[in-house]
Amino acid sequence: MNEVRTIEALAERYPLIRSMSRGEEVLWVNPRRDASPSPEIADEEIADAAARLKRFAPCIRRMFPETAGSGGIIESPLRDIPAMMEALSSRSGTPLRGRLMLKCDGELPISGSIKARGGIYEVLHFAERVARESGMLRDGDDYAVLDEERFRRLFSGYSVAVGSTGNLGLSIGIMGARLGFRVTVHMSADARQWKKDLLRRKGAQVVEYAGDYQKAVAEGRRQAESDPSCHFVDDENSRTLFLGYAVAAARLRDQLEERGIAVDADHPLFVYLPCGVGGGPGGVAYGLKRLYGESAHCFFAEPTEAPCMLLGVMTGLHDGICVQDIGLTGRTVADGLAVGRPSKLVGRIVGPMLDGLFTVSDSRMERLVPELWERERIFVEPSAAAGFPGCVLTQGDGEYAAGFEEEALKNAVHIVWATGGGMVPEEERRRYLAVR
Repeated sequence: MNEVRTIEALAERYPLIRSMSRGEEVLWVNPRRDASPSPEIADEEIADAAARLKRFAPCIRRMFPETAGSGGIIESPLRDIPAMMEALSSRSGTPLRGRLMLKCDGELPISGSIKARGGIYEVLHFAERVARESGMLRDGDDYAVLDEERFRRLFSGYSVAVGSTGNLGLSIGIMGARLGFRVTVHMSADARQWKKDLLRRKGAQVVEYAGDYQKAVAEGRRQAESDPSCHFVDDENSRTLFLGYAVAAARLRDQLEERGIAVDADHPLFVYLPCGVGGGPGGVAYGLKRLYGESAHCFFAEPTEAPCMLLGVMTGLHDGICVQDIGLTGRTVADGLAVGRPSKLVGRIVGPMLDGLFTVSDSRMERLVPELWERERIFVEPSAAAGFPGCVLTQGDGEYAAGFEEEALKNAVHIVWATGGGMVPEEERRRYLAVR
């Protein structure tokens, strides 16, 4: 995809590419959207993932006391943010309707980001397989025993590796090392130094690369292939990661039902998910579409310099095209979203179900962080703020809002998925909050 003529031909067919190549904020509404679930991922697989997380709950509660209140279940709160809604409405000049809420995955225990869902789940999935194959873990056992020294000795004979821009590495490294695995996190140069330092303190080995995220993943995969005792967590292609994220949909449904919030054609649900390579938002969106069908409207948010999923889904090329092909750098202040090439797995399975994708500038994400703090006293990192512009883009006089009755828009619930920020050190937080 490096030939200029090929890109020019694509731009003729998809004019939005020209705006994207200039680093402009854009909205793409999927003209082919279809809420029908892919036969590749079955409901039974998502249910199996949810059941596995419940089996591990006693172990997690024992290893991480901060999860005691939830009985070892790793979940985040859902909060109303009316002051933020008022600010967005006032600044945009668009009267926002419905209810605005924040899914606070930055408050997830253990690793403080959405990656605690998929990343931790994949480590647990691997640990269960190793323990069962050894004969040390059997049906009906209390999984709290996995925190015993005999299991740490067992797991120390295996290694786990992952390529990451930061947050996935944290979830894999913290959980993997705590269980006793030898963990190696391959990280790109644009990953935050504090994340690298924290991983090392937790007992993981960190290998750094001068290139971008794809370089770290490729090297991690190559090294893992030469070690039969190594499990490589493939952020680009892992079904296991995907299933861990998909469990979040049923958890969100329960939270909505507890508040008496209905989701149907007359009460639509809009969800805005920051997107890097695509695994986290892809799993969540897929789960929501399985539960709610066309009543759930899912949008991915990406940095203007790294709109890899938008580029791949819009053109149908998926991982066959990267943002550098259209003249973008892939570099962004939202380090968790600094990805040049999307997941083919997610693009193929979830792309047709997405209602749209939009891009957000670094400066806008940086301003949203202190604004959310000032209005709601909630801290997130820049990448986690990427979803907020979606609340405005899907309303007003836009093409998407035109498809709804006014009453339905008044009844709508808008959820911005705040994907991370819980582990950010205080000094770094102060720098983010000082942006104006």
